[in-house]
Amino acid sequence: MNAAEIARHSRAGVAVEVVPETGSTNADLMERAAALDAPLLLVAEHQTAGRGRAGRSWLSAPGDSLTFSLAWKFDAPLQQLAGMPLAVGVALADALAACGVQVQLKWPNDVLKDGSKLAGVLIETQSGAGGIWAVIGIGMNLRMPDEMEARIGRTVAAAPWLAQMDRDQLMATLLDSLAAALAEFSRSGFGAFSARWNRLHAWQGRTVAVLDRGATLYEGLAAGVDDSGRLLLDCAEGRMTVLAGDVSLRTREA
Repeated sequence: MNAAEIARHSRAGVAVEVVPETGSTNADLMERAAALDAPLLLVAEHQTAGRGRAGRSWLSAPGDSLTFSLAWKFDAPLQQLAGMPLAVGVALADALAACGVQVQLKWPNDVLKDGSKLAGVLIETQSGAGGIWAVIGIGMNLRMPDEMEARIGRTVAAAPWLAQMDRDQLMATLLDSLAAALAEFSRSGFGAFSARWNRLHAWQGRTVAVLDRGATLYEGLAAGVDDSGRLLLDCAEGRMTVLAGDVSLRTREA
């Protein structure tokens, strides 16, 4: 990919850097956040130490995925940034729909295609003078060779149609959608996204378990999210809300 071409195709006005290889684009931007004075998109052709939530690894092969991070500054306190991963999911879904790929969203940070994971979001923050830098890391599968799926150890999704697109234009489309969503999130919070997220909710009405380190904390029917991004769960005792934190979600059949 070419940074100048991505910037040329984009309307976001965000600086773009492309590197052939790095350990983690999130780690790189977290190290640089204190010195940044404007948003920055960092794209890696290949990541050797990509990370997901709760310290999980994100495995990818050169040319078969998109791995990138966007650093964005917020003036709001950290507690007002709750729901940002879900807003990012909506932005990704909008961009992919514009490219002809329909997806759904799984709480709190996964993009699903045909029921399997296509993309994941990892957001890390760093407080500094004048605000908080959020580093939004995204890994998205384009092709999924059998040997890579075997290494991952579960069924995952791919989007071969996207793999045939011009990569610079695809990256610019994703950047524009993310930049617009983050600006809207900064103005209005997750409440501006909750209805859209709920329309894309993959597990609406299904029985799910909320897990913490493999132990089931709660079980009930998934009923979408509220305006803060909390999962709504209809349990035997009534409706409850679940904060994301480090918990994960599974359907009963899983």
